[in-house]
Amino acid sequence: MQTTSEQRGTNTLSSEVTAITAHGLWLWVDDREYFVPFADYPALKQATVEQLLAIQRISPTQFYWEAIDVDIELGALEHPEHFPLKFNS
Repeated sequence: MQTTSEQRGTNTLSSEVTAITAHGLWLWVDDREYFVPFADYPALKQATVEQLLAIQRISPTQFYWEAIDVDIELGALEHPEHFPLKFNS
């Protein structure tokens, strides 16, 4: 007897962009919300709404926006003081 499975498992990694403002976006991660300021991530400010909403959670602690090639670690959202940002122009 052959068995098939329509779904391999339940996705337990929950994340989504819940709001976008002129100053940044709100990211919902596992029952907690984080503000991601555009001042800290200027590439996100240049993105379209569609691009911002297309977030991928590529690991339990890493988020990626493929269209704009931006990734953010969860630790940087939880403790930004531990992750000084430097941008090269």
